[in-house]
Amino acid sequence: MNPRLRLGTLPTPVEPLPRLSARLGCQLFVKRDDMTGIAFGGNKVRKLEFVLADAVAHGAKTIITVGAVQSNHCRITAALSAKLGLHCILVLSGSPPENPNGNLLLDYLLGTEIVWSTREQRDEMLKQTFDEAWAAGKRPFLIPLGASTPVGTLGYLEGFREFIQQGVEVDWIVVASSSAGTQAGLVLGAIQAGWNGRILGISIDHKASVLQDMVAELAMETADRVRQKVRISRDMIRVSADYLGDGYGFMGQSEKDAIQLFAREEGLFLDPVYTGRAAAGMLDLAANGFFTPHERILFWHTGGTPALFADSYAGDLV
Repeated sequence: MNPRLRLGTLPTPVEPLPRLSARLGCQLFVKRDDMTGIAFGGNKVRKLEFVLADAVAHGAKTIITVGAVQSNHCRITAALSAKLGLHCILVLSGSPPENPNGNLLLDYLLGTEIVWSTREQRDEMLKQTFDEAWAAGKRPFLIPLGASTPVGTLGYLEGFREFIQQGVEVDWIVVASSSAGTQAGLVLGAIQAGWNGRILGISIDHKASVLQDMVAELAMETADRVRQKVRISRDMIRVSADYLGDGYGFMGQSEKDAIQLFAREEGLFLDPVYTGRAAAGMLDLAANGFFTPHERILFWHTGGTPALFADSYAGDLV
């Protein structure tokens, strides 16, 4: 039995997107994991319900994790740590801005301790930070990038079960995929449920072959954890890496267009890094006939909207 802390506002709703559906000529739905209820929500809440339960079970007093300046994972980790009365240290790649905004502003409001590092030295700084906290008796618990571990992946195994129980029939699930945990959990959940639909991960920062390997490996490790005997190979993992643009964290015209379209047609906000890119990919695929008109498509919204208020993105969206 894997311990779990019930921290999120679950289940999140599944909603139709009628105006976008009419515009694209296919049936679109959205799974609102931007509404998981903690610190502006997002997919990391599901993962951290399991990861932080593991931390508490091990007697942790300090949570340490890592990410970029506008990391959604770091924001949610900081918020849930505060909720549980745990000290939180974030190792962020970058340098402290004069005026914090977006996710970073929220990190500071949550009372988080922040350690700055270059991207190249971030892993080394993460280890150093952990070692220093351990030596100081702070009982640290380390959460890897994105909480994409077999324990964290359990969150999306349960998330898929939640979706099935909601009774909305779709042919495709489209989701942003980066550190692999969300897609791996959905894939394993689909296998467990004997679901006949297809899951497509829109890669945010990896080549297709790399991401396929990551998702397959993590899904297999998670299956082992729940004692499920399955074989998951990379050729079973559907990934599109055609929308990487200028790389991670760079918002191009296609992301801007997708963000504006979702906002103006459905009153729904996407983020500049993950859901904006994934939605742009989905829209392009739909426009080019990848989905047939009778197919029903679910866009799994993984959150991240506080990044809209970061100076590095906000000025380009209006």
